[in-house]
Amino acid sequence: MMSPSVENGYSTDVLLRVSDLKKHFPIERGFLRRVVGHVQAVDGVTFSIRRGETLGLVGESGSGKTTVGRCVIRAIEPTSGKVEFQNEDGQLVDLIGLEKSSLRHLRRSASMIFQDPYASLDPRWTVKDIVAEPLRLSSMASGKQLDEEVVRLLKTVGLEPKHMLRYPHSFSGGQRQRIGIARALSTRPRLIVADEPVSALDVSIQAQILNLLQDLKVQFGLSYLFIAHDLSVVEFIAERVAVMYVGRIVEMAQTRSLFTQPRHPYTEALLAAVPKPDPDLRGKRVSLSGEIANPAAPPPGCHFHPRCRYAQAICKREVPGWEEIAPDHFVACHFARELTLQGVPRSGDAPARD
Repeated sequence: MMSPSVENGYSTDVLLRVSDLKKHFPIERGFLRRVVGHVQAVDGVTFSIRRGETLGLVGESGSGKTTVGRCVIRAIEPTSGKVEFQNEDGQLVDLIGLEKSSLRHLRRSASMIFQDPYASLDPRWTVKDIVAEPLRLSSMASGKQLDEEVVRLLKTVGLEPKHMLRYPHSFSGGQRQRIGIARALSTRPRLIVADEPVSALDVSIQAQILNLLQDLKVQFGLSYLFIAHDLSVVEFIAERVAVMYVGRIVEMAQTRSLFTQPRHPYTEALLAAVPKPDPDLRGKRVSLSGEIANPAAPPPGCHFHPRCRYAQAICKREVPGWEEIAPDHFVACHFARELTLQGVPRSGDAPARD
């Protein structure tokens, strides 16, 4: 059984490698704040991102996507596991346990774009202050050079130098997200963790921001960990997709392969919810019963089995192994080889109907 961190022949291109990452939040009760349990927000996640690649991370709210992203950049401390990032010498260095001085240097190479363009910008700061803050903290620019760099960054994301002295409240949602992107670009990172960067925006503005992210990827050679719940957005921007459910990755594959030939029942259900404007491409309905499992008390065996219409006795007892079901297509399901699941139909396909 092959780990998803060592995909065929790509090891030399790996920019980020996450191995068996776990983040468990303690549940405290009583006056003495006694720990009575843990929320298993991330429970053994493994994946890698290659240079110049966008990996989409999808799943329902509560699946642990954002926690993974924050652990990757050490915004929160993982409980265990490895987060290895390629340094300037091309060597993978484990960020977990690094001293502050070494971590600060590597952190310049990874930044984050946040979901809410309203809450992620300090309303008391001007645009100049917001974009310049990472440059000041990392001592990368000061004085006139700092002003010039802020102007360059604003122009890069489609804003004007005259916006430097304005405050966030005077901008639209799309413009605010452009400010957040400029801030993320300020330290010239190689990896950007984009945490649902377009979910709070209107559809027309979403397209503009997605196109901007694609252009920046080419211009600066960026890699993205793109976190989202909208699979149509992920299909547009990502080369590979990883599907999360209750803290675990249940399937990971090239985008086209995952969308057309899903091998996990949860992926099938997510794809069935993607809107299809062409009625000739609408397949049979696949609905999910119940709510996402509680990460503080997940069900035994496969976490998805209480909602899975294909579940059998073994699913309730044993955790499915992680295996490569096809080239660069990994899945954790006891019956992945037996099931024929419905993907997103393409033009020329003859979808099944009720």
